[in-house]
Amino acid sequence: MNTPAIYHRPDSEFAYLYKDNLMHIRLRTARGDIKEVGLLHGDPYTLDTDHWQDQPTPMKRYLTTDLYDFWTIEVTEPFKRISYAFKVTGNDGITIFYGDHGVFSFEKSVYDSPDNYFRLPYFHEVDRFKAPEWVKKTVWYQIFPERFANGDKSNDPENTLPWGSKTPSATDFFGGDLQGVIDHLDHLTDLGVNGIYFCPIFKAKSNHKYDTIDYMEIDPAFGDKATFKKLVQECHKRGIKVMLDAVFNHMGDSSSQWLDVVKNGKNSKYADWFHINKFPVSYEDDGFDQAKNISYDTFAFTPHMPKLNTANPEVKEYLLKIAKYWIEEFDIDAWRLDVANEVDHEFWRDFRRACDSVKKDFYILGEVWHSSQAWLQGDQFSAVMNYAYTDSISKYLIKKQIPIEKMVSDINDQLMLYRDQTDQIQFNVLDSHDTARLLTETNDDKDLMKQVLAFTYLQPGVPCIYYGDEIGMDGGNDPECRKCMVWDKSQQDLNLYDFFKHLIAFRKDNQKVLSEGEMVWEKVCDDGLLILSRKLNGTEVKVILNAGDTPKQVTTNQSVVLSNLVTENNHELTVDPKGFALVK
Repeated sequence: MNTPAIYHRPDSEFAYLYKDNLMHIRLRTARGDIKEVGLLHGDPYTLDTDHWQDQPTPMKRYLTTDLYDFWTIEVTEPFKRISYAFKVTGNDGITIFYGDHGVFSFEKSVYDSPDNYFRLPYFHEVDRFKAPEWVKKTVWYQIFPERFANGDKSNDPENTLPWGSKTPSATDFFGGDLQGVIDHLDHLTDLGVNGIYFCPIFKAKSNHKYDTIDYMEIDPAFGDKATFKKLVQECHKRGIKVMLDAVFNHMGDSSSQWLDVVKNGKNSKYADWFHINKFPVSYEDDGFDQAKNISYDTFAFTPHMPKLNTANPEVKEYLLKIAKYWIEEFDIDAWRLDVANEVDHEFWRDFRRACDSVKKDFYILGEVWHSSQAWLQGDQFSAVMNYAYTDSISKYLIKKQIPIEKMVSDINDQLMLYRDQTDQIQFNVLDSHDTARLLTETNDDKDLMKQVLAFTYLQPGVPCIYYGDEIGMDGGNDPECRKCMVWDKSQQDLNLYDFFKHLIAFRKDNQKVLSEGEMVWEKVCDDGLLILSRKLNGTEVKVILNAGDTPKQVTTNQSVVLSNLVTENNHELTVDPKGFALVK
């Protein structure tokens, strides 16, 4: 038995309250090493009287990675407190006790000792990670406001280019605004999305608006507060939630606070608002948005984005006021937080409390591109942009950089990093304003694009469409991925649009099982055949896909709901390369 691989951590993603008085407990063991695991559990005060230590409850071997097996169980306790440990039997016949003090021989003197058990002394509902229920039911649509639609030419910035007249550069303006979004809300309703994620709309110098000048003002090129309030109201009438994007890691160097530092140096009242290493502030230009010998901390090496000192009480008060203002005054439903991993955790805890004090079930989404347990304990973010998860899908299905077994291992590993309620609202993106578009990543192969989308929509978490993907827009990395939305229907791929509509409807119709159902990898074959089932309380939905080079035959007694490159004959499916079938 590989005892060093056995791992559990109480009061974490390995042991947590899932619902009121319902605990989820996990154990990690070496892959293929353990025959069975039983959970010894009961009330801490009844070990000697009820003798529950003599009655282990079998745990289920759930997900497997390239290194580990994960065992899971749901338990409840009548008095909302629990002591527990694990009886582990290896394939070699050895049985051990694993508890709060590690590994022991499975002997009565060990399992009769209260000190050897893990413990959750009381199930405090206030400490439970609560996922906003509405988020599970949401299909998001990301809008880069400057490029979605120009609804009001009177607010166009100077030197605005004709709409869609060229592939954008980093400094181009085309006149997109909030009125343009209002004008096209029916497009989103018809598509079926019920959440909009806006890139920043606050006053800023650039077209992307991540170099904020004033967080309390709408950028004049986008409209005004009255227009934004109307936009939110019109969205809510249609059942569409609204998420704003803000960057509290840094400000723009055209902000009044930074200009005061430039002017007054260490005597500026804002000198401690930023991380300044030497006065006067200075840098040596090293090309567009890059510099060297910067005398202050910045985002990356961008001198135009000086980093905020969020530990400064004045800065914190200022930013928390902003967080609450847009909820209180405009009824937004969520914040997406740019460069969230570079801001201190204490600030985000206060940010969470500030948002929750204004609106119940508020969604906070952090931009974190790597493992994010530190932010997802319930006291900071609701979820993160799930790049690590969707990258695994892309690396296998699109780029063929990893084998199919590695993709499955990586997906399972990501799911075991977080609580189940967290996994259910993670933000799944295949492309965005920061990446090449999905159609470009697939080399304009729309069949492959459809396969990747179908597989992603079967995953836990909530999907997000980058504006224009639904009509076949392409584009490489920033700034090419930020082209103007194509509104001329003769230039839209209406067949792809129809596919998106059906996929979104499928996701909504099966939301409960796709959000909360267990993952069952029925087939993972080297030849590219993959069958993934999602199961919950007798309901089952599955995807059958062929990532190989030759057609695959599959027998199913379920009905095909949505498919591409699939033929069906008396429950015999022939799935061509790049094909898929969603069945239930």
